[in-house]
Amino acid sequence: MRLPKKTTLVIFAAFLLSTQTHGQFLKKLKEKVNNAVNKSSNDNSTQNNQTDAANTSSTGKPTNTKGGGLTNTTPPDVNQQIADAKQAQAAGNYSDARYSIQQALMGVELQIGRQILLSLPSTVSGLQKDTTQNKVMSTQWGWSNLNIQSVYKKDDRQMTINIGNNGVYSGFVNMYFNSAYMQTNSNGDKQDVKQTKVKGYKALIKYDKNEGYTLLVPLGQTSLIAWEYINFDSEQDVMNAANAFDIDGIKKMLGEQ
Repeated sequence: MRLPKKTTLVIFAAFLLSTQTHGQFLKKLKEKVNNAVNKSSNDNSTQNNQTDAANTSSTGKPTNTKGGGLTNTTPPDVNQQIADAKQAQAAGNYSDARYSIQQALMGVELQIGRQILLSLPSTVSGLQKDTTQNKVMSTQWGWSNLNIQSVYKKDDRQMTINIGNNGVYSGFVNMYFNSAYMQTNSNGDKQDVKQTKVKGYKALIKYDKNEGYTLLVPLGQTSLIAWEYINFDSEQDVMNAANAFDIDGIKKMLGEQ
C-alpha cells in the first residue's frame, strides 16, 4: 500500500526528530560521564595535594611527625659542682671553675624554689592546687631569672601565683610606686589600677574585663609575688585568696631583706 505523500513527510520528520533527540541525549549522557570522571580525578588530586601539604612545609621540607621530646633535666648536684669548681681552680682551669660555681648556685635556687612550692597551701578559696603545673625555672644564676609557679583550679575559676623575678610586672610596679601614678576609667567611678596592701605589704591590684584581676606584691629589689585571677567575683575575693599565703615565709626563703 502506498502512503500518501503528506503522511510520508510526517513520518520522515518524526524519524529525524527522534534521531536528533536521541543524539542529544547521548551527547548529554557523554558529557555527564566526562564531568563525573573529571570531578573524581580533581577530587583525588586535591586530596593528594592536601596530603602532600600536610606532610611538607612551604619550604619543601617534610613536617616532623615523630619524636618523644626531651626528658626533664636533673637539677645540678650542689656539692658535686662545688667539688668540681675547686678541682678546676686548682688545675688553673678558671673557665670550668666559673661554670661549676654557676651550676651550684642554680642548683641552690632550684632547691629553694621546690621548698617554696611545698610550703604553698593545697587549697585556696575552694580551688585545688594543680601540682602538674608546678614549675621552678632558673635561667641565670644570682636570682636574676628565678620564677616559681603554681596553679589553683575549680570549674571555670583559676588562680595562678608566680613568685620571683618578673621584668614586666617589676616595671609596672616601679612605675606606680615611684611616681605615685593614678589611673581611672572614663566614667571615673572605678579605677583600673590602684594601690592596696596585703598582710602589711604594699601592693597593686588591677582589673581587666578580658583578663580578670591581677595582684602584685613586691618583696625586695629583684622579686615579687604576682597573682592572676580568672572568674573571681570581686576585689574582696581576690584579697581573701592572697591572704591565704605566707608572704613572710616566702620572703624569708628567697633571702629578701
